[in-house]
Amino acid sequence: MFLHTISHGEKPAPLVAFCHGLFGQGKNWTTSARGLEQTDPPFRSLLIDMPNHGRSDWSSSVDLLDWADEVAKTLRLHLDTAEATHLVGHSLGGKIAMLIALRHPELVKSLVVVDMSPVNYELARHFRTYVKAMASIDLDELSGRSEADANLQVAVPGEVIRSFLLQNLRRTGNGDRPWRWQMNLDLLDEQLERLGAWPGQQGRYEGPVLWVGGQDSDYITDAYRAPMEQLFPSTRSVTIKNAGHWVHSEQPEVFQSVLTRFLQEHR
Repeated sequence: MFLHTISHGEKPAPLVAFCHGLFGQGKNWTTSARGLEQTDPPFRSLLIDMPNHGRSDWSSSVDLLDWADEVAKTLRLHLDTAEATHLVGHSLGGKIAMLIALRHPELVKSLVVVDMSPVNYELARHFRTYVKAMASIDLDELSGRSEADANLQVAVPGEVIRSFLLQNLRRTGNGDRPWRWQMNLDLLDEQLERLGAWPGQQGRYEGPVLWVGGQDSDYITDAYRAPMEQLFPSTRSVTIKNAGHWVHSEQPEVFQSVLTRFLQEHR
């Protein structure tokens, strides 16, 4: 499976690989990557489009273990022999990052999990509204991005989330079908339950872990601490105030500061 990537920075700086969340794409992490280029000493970054998202290949089903293994293959292409990456993942990307750390620990120098836990979630409760709103837009008749934004406003009143979703809307260059959604919307809709499930991966990752949550989000709770620490015993948790699930978008400066301190500590 081909996974599209964007690189920032130069070797020999240590690598930080980023995994985005559901309906996202690698470039969602551009602000963080550019910030890490400017640190002293700097980091280089790899922004990865997850399977069925962005410019990466689509699949016929959802299997998070397979997806984690495919991302691990992509990481190996960008790492020198015996080199490991700092791995950052948000939401679905956090789940994939955790699976990579458990299944391929030799690839992961440190792990940052953003607003996700190794538990089962009912994603349909959160995301089906977004899927239906996007699917309801008549792409054949769409005049432009501003019209799509207006069509989403009732179902998705939050401007940050709406802007995030609309990053997936792309011109095709085809006069008959001028617009399309980049991600595999039909598959993601059909298999939201599987996307929300923790696939039961066992084992332990002994490396350093930063567990970042938004104060206003319910994706990290006290009840989830035990399963997290069972799999990741060296977990340090940070809660960012005035942030929901999209922590790095809602409080970018605070998140960047927390991320940079952790990475510099474990570079």
